[in-house]
Amino acid sequence: MTRSAATTRLADVPNGEPIVPIHGIRPEGWADTREALSAQQAAFADANGFSGEAGQIVKLPAEDGAIAAVLLGCGTVDVDFDREMRLGQLAASLNGGFYQLAGTPPEWSERLAAIGWGMGSYRFTKYLKDTPEMAVLVLSDDIDAGQVSQAVDAAALARDLINRPAGDLGPDALHQAVLDLAEIHHATVTAVVGEDLLDENYPMIHAVGRAAHEPPRLVELEWGDPSHPRLAIVGKGITFDTGGLNIKGASGARLMKKDMGGAAHALALASMIMAARLPIRLHCLVAIAENAISAGAYRPGDILQSRAGLTVEIDNTDAEGRLVLGDALAKATESDPVLMIDFATLTGAARVALGPQLPPFFTNRPHLHDPVARHASAELDPVWPMPLWQPYHAMLRSPIADMKNSGGSFAGAVTAALFLERFVDGRPWMHFDVYGWNPALRPAHPKGADMYAVRGLFSWLASGGLNTPMDGPTE
Repeated sequence: MTRSAATTRLADVPNGEPIVPIHGIRPEGWADTREALSAQQAAFADANGFSGEAGQIVKLPAEDGAIAAVLLGCGTVDVDFDREMRLGQLAASLNGGFYQLAGTPPEWSERLAAIGWGMGSYRFTKYLKDTPEMAVLVLSDDIDAGQVSQAVDAAALARDLINRPAGDLGPDALHQAVLDLAEIHHATVTAVVGEDLLDENYPMIHAVGRAAHEPPRLVELEWGDPSHPRLAIVGKGITFDTGGLNIKGASGARLMKKDMGGAAHALALASMIMAARLPIRLHCLVAIAENAISAGAYRPGDILQSRAGLTVEIDNTDAEGRLVLGDALAKATESDPVLMIDFATLTGAARVALGPQLPPFFTNRPHLHDPVARHASAELDPVWPMPLWQPYHAMLRSPIADMKNSGGSFAGAVTAALFLERFVDGRPWMHFDVYGWNPALRPAHPKGADMYAVRGLFSWLASGGLNTPMDGPTE
């Protein structure tokens, strides 16, 4: 995808290029819109069965065969679940040209519609010979084009990274992606790689990645004024997950190029914060490894040391993401952040509970559930609060170590979050168990790699979220 090319200003439209109007219509508004059309256009819409139902698209022809206008069915309010993201459905159906919103339902925001358009325009073309032409939405002067670009570019960054196959995006390449992002925003990057992880006390990251041909690493990005509130963002960067010696089956392994999706989400949120120049001291930590199989692979039954001083008995080598995150979270606590946020493609249990579109959201500061969820909902980027149910710590008990890395078949998303909580030292923390993948085409969300929770979190942070009393509301 060409970054930000899906939207533009009127002044940037080439002279002589026609701008096609888009009419977003609910069924109850169709009669009035139909009256304003020419007789031929109204007949064409009728012949194509247009009535304003959700998802209907009709391209009205001009006399020369070009598109004169587009009718987009929005459905009734009670079934308009996709709302402004429906513009992405339209963008995906068009091949080139310039378009502009001529009317939408009154509940819609043009800013969100533009973001939906940009997200729906995304194509992963890195390995394609032919690149499809992109339709461009012309923004009104009321819309902050920079805000739209920041959101669309963040989604494209996350999707591009997740879509790349593991043979092309191993630990070295994901490390380079952090360096590339840092160069754009003049951030600094440090890294601990390979055997140095043992010397620098990151034993769990080392154990998970030591069997791979590219060494594991912890990569840290720092940006912003040190006087601003410090935010740590941590991402799971498992570039491919075989399951280790508890090897995955064929169906489970097929999508494991996406197991670095947490890192992609962390970098996407970091990119939005830096692009918007929010008053935040940013610390982004990406724990990178390939969970491979060789003579050096860690084993079920092994006991690992951790940076936090806890010992972990390995119950299942396929529960490796929480191990690398544990060391990274422990490192993040040492800089005294106001808040820590981690992203990880962590558990299948989260998908069983909530499906692919709705990521569970855990926090050890429950009063943050509502404000974050409200911002996420307003941005059409929903999350769902889930409990850190403390009695389930019993599922992680080990008779020979401080804890196990897997809690068994019950409440897998909860026990994974409880495992991570042991490494945050009681500091304010949020955990997002994201899928990183969209299994079927839907408006603004092409099939393939996808980004969740980032836009909603950015909205909360941009509104001053870090100024919230982290230990609860004050009287």
